Amino acid sequence: MKYAPLLLIIASLLLSGCYTIKQGFTFLGYLRKAASLEKLSPSEENRQFVERIADIRSFVVNELGLKNTKNYTRYVEIDRDYLALVVSASAKDSFSPHLWRFPIIGAVPYKGFFEEEDARLEVEKLKREDLDILVRRVDAFSTLGWFQDPLYSYMKKYPVHRLADLIIHESLHATIYLKGESQFNEELGEFVGKKGAQLYMETRFGVNSPEYREMMDEAADEETFVAFILALARELEGVYATDVSRAEKLVLKEETIRAAQNRFLADYSSLFKSERYRFFADLQVNNAYLELFRLYHGTNSLIEDLFEQAAGDFPSFIALIHASRVR
Repeated sequence: MKYAPLLLIIASLLLSGCYTIKQGFTFLGYLRKAASLEKLSPSEENRQFVERIADIRSFVVNELGLKNTKNYTRYVEIDRDYLALVVSASAKDSFSPHLWRFPIIGAVPYKGFFEEEDARLEVEKLKREDLDILVRRVDAFSTLGWFQDPLYSYMKKYPVHRLADLIIHESLHATIYLKGESQFNEELGEFVGKKGAQLYMETRFGVNSPEYREMMDEAADEETFVAFILALARELEGVYATDVSRAEKLVLKEETIRAAQNRFLADYSSLFKSERYRFFADLQVNNAYLELFRLYHGTNSLIEDLFEQAAGDFPSFIALIHASRVR
């Protein structure tokens, strides 16, 4: 699964509870280790990385019209290939996400942890509430301007389009964030990240380049996968709406998921260009996993309509979003 750039709750780390104290110290430790990109060793790989980041940041501000910040001007060496673990949960017999409430950012359907043990303890607590649970890795988040968001060492290995998508997505969160509207925030971040990365690759490499074609092939596979997942979620919504007992719904749920996985595996070669999504046939799918896709890939006609109204011009589009949603 592609990275899942996510708005974590770091903005509230210093405002409540033991959870925030530990997570806050860990995160602030990363920030203390952050060094200017110019201090990277002068290898060819580092030179290309620094130049690429500078170009993407310039593109974000000058061509997309997003906020000019000092994010992604510093670099942290880290000994793993992800930044944090994110826990989310949902009811087992409906798409009703579990919410965590925090100062400043409001209610969010996920909670982030830097240490595996902390995530495990949260999972144990949620199990006692009889919920479907998902734990996933994320490699970036926005702190909404409270801190200077750094780059991490594993990002040097990313293909250009993934790096562009990540920085554009998180820069969108630093530009527009609506308290208590997690789904809109994440749908907008996904939309702008993907559309912006496509424009970046088109202008920097050209539509006939291998880099552009790689991005579009990945995008086609991802679109197919997301469509399949959302179709399964709609199928389950029908199951949950039936007038049967909870126990019967849970049996029907498992039967529906297994049937979908069998179809997925049978049709895989005709649906996908790569082997990237074949894992889904053996995945332990639950509502928390499906709800993640509903959060990030819901159909929001307002976003599409405003982009069309702006004729694909990003600064105009961002201004329209501000005018329509930000109060």
